[in-house]
Order: sequence, then C-alpha cells, then structure tokens
Amino acid sequence: MGLLDGVMGNASKIDAAKIQEEFSRILAPGEVVEHAYQLIRDYFVFSNKRLVLVDKQGMTGSKVEYHSLPYKSITHFSIETGGTFDLDAELKIWISGSAAPFQKRFNKKLSIYEVQSVLASYVLK
Repeated sequence: MGLLDGVMGNASKIDAAKIQEEFSRILAPGEVVEHAYQLIRDYFVFSNKRLVLVDKQGMTGSKVEYHSLPYKSITHFSIETGGTFDLDAELKIWISGSAAPFQKRFNKKLSIYEVQSVLASYVLK
C-alpha cells in the first residue's frame, strides 16, 4: 500500500497468515483469520468467528484497541462502487444498537465485491 493510499483513507488486502500469527494472543481456540485488510495502521480482520476492528492509537501505534464484532451483531451492510470521477469504493457496516455505520474506503486495487462477498458469507448464514 502506498503512502498516498494511506493518506487518502484507502484499504488494501494483506496476508491472512501474517495476521493469524500476529493476532494469536487475541484469537479464540480454533479461530482462523481468513481475510484481512489494512488502512494506514489500522486493520479489519475477518475470522471464521467474528470481525475484528483494530485501531492503533497514538504516534507510535503501541496502544491498540481490538473491537470484536460477532457476525450476528451486524444488522445491515452496503457497498458503494467507484464512479467515473470518484474512483474509491466504500463499505458500510451497521451494528445492532448503533445508529452510525462503520465505514471503510477501498481503492481500485481491491475489489469491493470481494469484501462484500466475504462479509455476506458470514452475516447471511
């Protein structure tokens, strides 16, 4: 992911095996990371059990908040594809009990359809 992509708020796919090892301390027994995406220093990780939102805080990023969302708590999600002038796509996820959606932007390097398909495969079970 280029620096400009990070500044622009775009997410890019990262290796799930790398995240599996890095997140071994917070994963439940039998939990497997299947897809992971990075936005500057933050991640959102799709495991076989939940969606984990990772917020690295401060200048050094040494303080980290792990926000765990069981797929059953996701009530609604949408994608907005890029257009002619606005090339970025956007994913929005609504969580029960929260009015505002969680939002992430994707550049053209990553298919928003892939991310939506992964989310749908867990939420629509």
